[in-house]
Amino acid sequence: MVRETRLSPTDFIYPLFVVEGRDVRRPISSMPGIFNLSLEHAVKEAKHAKSLGVPSVILFGIPDHKDARGTQAYATDGIVQRAIREIKAAEPDLQVIADVCLCEYTDHGHCGVLDGNHVANDATLPLLAQMAVTCAQAGADIIAPSDMMDGRIGAIRKALDEVKHQDTPIMAYSAKYASGFYGPFREAAQSTPQFGDRRGYQMDPGNVREAIRETALDVDEGADFIMVKPALSYLDVIRALRENFDLPLAAYNVSGEYAMLKAAGQNGWVDYERVMMEVLTSIKRAGADLIITYHALEAAKLL
Repeated sequence: MVRETRLSPTDFIYPLFVVEGRDVRRPISSMPGIFNLSLEHAVKEAKHAKSLGVPSVILFGIPDHKDARGTQAYATDGIVQRAIREIKAAEPDLQVIADVCLCEYTDHGHCGVLDGNHVANDATLPLLAQMAVTCAQAGADIIAPSDMMDGRIGAIRKALDEVKHQDTPIMAYSAKYASGFYGPFREAAQSTPQFGDRRGYQMDPGNVREAIRETALDVDEGADFIMVKPALSYLDVIRALRENFDLPLAAYNVSGEYAMLKAAGQNGWVDYERVMMEVLTSIKRAGADLIITYHALEAAKLL
């Protein structure tokens, strides 16, 4: 009767990793229960999520061909653009979010184009904008830039408006930290940097005031949603953004957080289902309106 924070399947966004080929349902070893999916299996998984009451999926594409400029990221017939079309055709009421970044599509694994061994922020912006446009034209309901280039929200907003997609909202990865919790994702998305790391453009885990500044810049540039990533080690950041901004706030319960619970549960060290629900409740209690989580289907079944 007096519970203050309640979870619902409608709080969740379920990530899908889409790959080329037919009849591919390849397990991701570090993320038990999560798979690389070819298009027909991605459609089935999206329909399953919708049947459980999960209202949204976020798509990550892994192409067969990668190059220095990530050209498959913004190809009209790219893997993620085709996945958007097929999922929207099968489940028109499911909200499809397109993650916009180059890391899965570049042969060097960084989130932008390179100038020597340096990621060129400004040269990357037109490519991100082009990817956002092709995803919106394919039918994406929400564009979610995760690259952390400065100025990308403004560039994407301008590009979407120019092609009459002014009503397509942007979910900004506003406070995305340079975190060790992303390891399993990089296996799933085949996006490990070939040299260096992403600390030059992702945030220092010790900073929260910077998160507020970064988010304010995204809001000024036209963001419709804001996000904190990762979630579990950054609950204070979620709370800080909730107290400073009134936009819908998402939190990404990332792959390493998921993998830790899975491993502990499989070893009998914790009650997996109980701890999973406790973690998700803590993220919502901190102030998140939406939770991107690999637990979405399991949690929705329990709820």
